[in-house]
Amino acid sequence: MQIKSRPFNQTTVDMLITAGHPPFLARLYAARGVEHVSELETTLVNIIPPEQLTNNVQMAALLADAVIANKKILVIGDYDADGATATAVAVKGLRLFVQVLNSASEIDFLVPNRFEYGYGLTPEIVTLASTLTPDVLVTVDNGIASCEGVLAANQLGIQVLITDHHLPADNAPQAACIVNPNQHGCDFKSKNLAGVGVMFYVLLALRAELRKRGIFENQSEPNISSLLDLVALGTVADLVKLDANNRILVEQGLRRIRAGACSAGITALLQVAGREPNKTSAQDLGFYVGPRLNAAGRLDDMRLGIACLLAEDAAEALQKAQTLHELNMERRNIEADMQDSALAILENIAVSAQFSISLFNADWHQGVIGILASRLKERYHLPAIVFAEGSDGLLKGSGRSIASLHLRDALDLVTKRHPNLIIKFGGHAMAAGLTIKKNDILAFEAAFEAVVKSLITEADLQAVMETDGGLQSHEVSLQTAQLLAKQVWGQGFQQPVFFDEFQVINQRVVGEKHLKLILEKDQKRFDAIYFNQYGFLPEQVSAAYTLEANEYKGLQTVQLQLKYAT
Repeated sequence: MQIKSRPFNQTTVDMLITAGHPPFLARLYAARGVEHVSELETTLVNIIPPEQLTNNVQMAALLADAVIANKKILVIGDYDADGATATAVAVKGLRLFVQVLNSASEIDFLVPNRFEYGYGLTPEIVTLASTLTPDVLVTVDNGIASCEGVLAANQLGIQVLITDHHLPADNAPQAACIVNPNQHGCDFKSKNLAGVGVMFYVLLALRAELRKRGIFENQSEPNISSLLDLVALGTVADLVKLDANNRILVEQGLRRIRAGACSAGITALLQVAGREPNKTSAQDLGFYVGPRLNAAGRLDDMRLGIACLLAEDAAEALQKAQTLHELNMERRNIEADMQDSALAILENIAVSAQFSISLFNADWHQGVIGILASRLKERYHLPAIVFAEGSDGLLKGSGRSIASLHLRDALDLVTKRHPNLIIKFGGHAMAAGLTIKKNDILAFEAAFEAVVKSLITEADLQAVMETDGGLQSHEVSLQTAQLLAKQVWGQGFQQPVFFDEFQVINQRVVGEKHLKLILEKDQKRFDAIYFNQYGFLPEQVSAAYTLEANEYKGLQTVQLQLKYAT
């Protein structure tokens, strides 16, 4: 592991301090690429205007026409946390407009079971959707690659409106309208909106369109901001880059959660996870709420997760959240077994000589392979793709990548070199999914390894941990931990990690596999925890750590959470 300090521009630090930001935070912001104080705005009026998102005004007009004409709208969702929150935002938001307009338009949703129908608006999903007799299909977090499904819907006379954020293929579906910041020809400044963020932007444009038509002259407008807790959850859980625009959406959602003005579903999910809503951070959404919501799509059916998010009654929401919590516990057990078997396989492979990992086991659960791929990527710092049994002799694969390799582009290159090897694929830089024939697993493994080897170097395989340098002893405090907890950190705007040398005063194993420590620096002692560390540390350590506010019996103290020690 190579430890590297994030560089920062002192001129930028001085500018941020002059603008009123604390020196400690100013340095952290500058190290994350902030160049102007406007990038740290947190009010909703500072988001990129919705009319600047390509086709959003046209999409709003089509939706306005549909609602006014009392048409039946069916939202086609996806089975991960982003897809679930995007579905909930679409359903809740459109129903708000239906209510205000006193429309007879029906708003419902359909989420494909990943094990039966796969991903996206497939012809099979269109056939299933047609049994509900919709006039309009609105996709959320999917659709940009659904050329065949859109064609099937068009042939049935069903209008298709696509909202998505995934990277497009060369050919776009022939939908009535597509809103996607990453579609060809879109010059929207933020390419990092999650699927839920795109749908939120569509609703903002819809409100503006109806305002332009004079609909709200004699009645109040729907409060679209009430959906921001869901937008924050989906944005954080989908690991999209938290650029300035996304940070505003997440910050505003977190404020609603902390103020108790969020959906009953999110409140219930926080409760079963043992988190306090009034102290919710972006990390809570990513590490506690998101996995419980995702568990529905991984092991069962995401309709359960969406029903939790749509629940109006606290008791109903809590009941569904408890079921999601139990599913997540089951997922963790399955994941642990899969990881043990994967490591056993890799013991007999010269992983250190490889540029990638491709693994298949007939016993592995299709809904958990993405998590296993992520664990293997983190452990070996190699792009990893894990396969599980599909149907009809097919394998479903899920991959995770390292920073130096754009995974979707790598898979695209595999298809160019071996046109018949990958049946279908999609995704983005850090994560992707694909389908291959079971008999082609060895051929794919070789082809993927060759492509990765051609795109990156051995130096790219060196794991690097970026830190924000050391802290003065007086800076390692509860106040600092609380200050950091109030900020929005996440993908592309990483939570601060510090690096210092300590003397180990005491250490003991807790929970069978974690180290509880007392560390000393400059004659000041600190509590610390090192998760998943099986061996004791030497008396002197160099450690990378985050600062956490730890609460025990009502008393809060600062705690160091070690990320790496040597």
